[in-house]
This record gives sequence, structure tokens and C-alpha cells, in this order.
Amino acid sequence: MHTDLAYLRDAFVREFDATVVAVEDNRVALDLTYFYPTGGGQPHDTGTLGSAYVSEVRKEGDLAWHTLQGPIPNVGDMLHGVVDWDRRFKLMRTHTAMHILCGVIWNEWQVPVTGGNMEPLSARMDFEFDPLPEGFAERVEVLVNEAITHDHPIEVSFLPRDTAVMDEDLIRTKVSLIPETVREIRVVDIVGLDKQADGGTHVASTRDVGRLRVVKLENKGKGNKRVRVEILD
Repeated sequence: MHTDLAYLRDAFVREFDATVVAVEDNRVALDLTYFYPTGGGQPHDTGTLGSAYVSEVRKEGDLAWHTLQGPIPNVGDMLHGVVDWDRRFKLMRTHTAMHILCGVIWNEWQVPVTGGNMEPLSARMDFEFDPLPEGFAERVEVLVNEAITHDHPIEVSFLPRDTAVMDEDLIRTKVSLIPETVREIRVVDIVGLDKQADGGTHVASTRDVGRLRVVKLENKGKGNKRVRVEILD
């Protein structure tokens, strides 16, 4: 029994039908879902399943569990799901902006990312800088927004784990962050700019992001600097 994480193949599906395969208190697992579960620094989606509000989505083992506020269905019931598109698309814009930021910094300074987290239209990323280059905030903001306006297409593909792990450019964080049980690696390619193993949701082109603004730079210890950004329309 498992949940088909259908958003991995198409992040633009807003409504879908799925069958309940497990029920536990006020949460249900489905045979497939387009709701993104919290993970990889990206928060979960919200929306509705039937007449209940989906307040949280978590992946545990092979199942994606949807916490419901409202009527709890039974195993075998078919439910109509609706993703909160406004929230989802803001997260898609933000996640793509983070990849652009990561790609720009890698290409300009060859510095890897050490961590990140996001909310709709705001994010932070940590990088192995020590110290930050002079004029970094202004320079990186210009480079990122140039990349956004360049209109790079964004493509998703899947590679066998062994093949993906052999390509060091696909893993900007430690390979161990990808569970050993994952045998197929999803690759997000901002064509001509950045290509990484990633399980999040993204827009179709960099032009859909909007504009990035560097809000704050923080020193998080020797060799670790935090960049806080917001995404503007």
C-alpha cells in the first residue's frame, strides 16, 4: 500500500479524484495525491478533500497522510481533492527562486548550499561563504533577476539513483539527504542555469517567478552565511 505522489510528474494539477486507502484518527491516506507533503524545506499544501479542509500533509513511509478538519471518510471512499492554488503557486515561485539563487551563486562563486527553508514568497538559504564577497547582496540580486527575465524553461526528468549519484553537479547537498529507499531521482533543470536533484514543485519558466529581493544577510557561524529573500510581483 502506497501513495502515488502524482505532483512529482505534474505540479499544475489543481483538482483530482483519489481513493482512501487508510484512515487514522482525523487523517487519511490516498492511493494518489497532488497535495505536496512537508519536506525538503517546502511546506505542505492545503485545500479540500470532499467537504473537509486539508490542514496538513505529511509523508510517512510509503503513504502521504492528509490531516482533515471536517468529515472523516472511510477506507474505499472516493474523494475529490482541490489544492489551494494561490498558496501552491506562491510556493512554486518561491522554490524556483531558491534554485535560481543557488544556481547563480554556484556559477559565480562555486559555493554550495548548506540548508534552506521557505514560506509563500519568502525564503532563506545558507551557503558556505567565509566571508561574503564585498557588495554580495547587490550583485546576487542583479544576477538572479537577470536570470529570471532571461526566461529559462524548467524541465523535470527522472534518473536511476546510481546514475544521478554519479553526477556530482546534481547533488548540491549531501547525497545522504536522499533516502536509500528512493531508487529513482527526480531532476529539476532550469535549462542553462541550474540542474539539481529535487522533489519540490516549480513553475514552468523563470519568468513566472516575479522579482527577487535580498532582505537580509546573516552570519550563522564560520563558513556559513544566511541569505534571506522575498519574492515580489
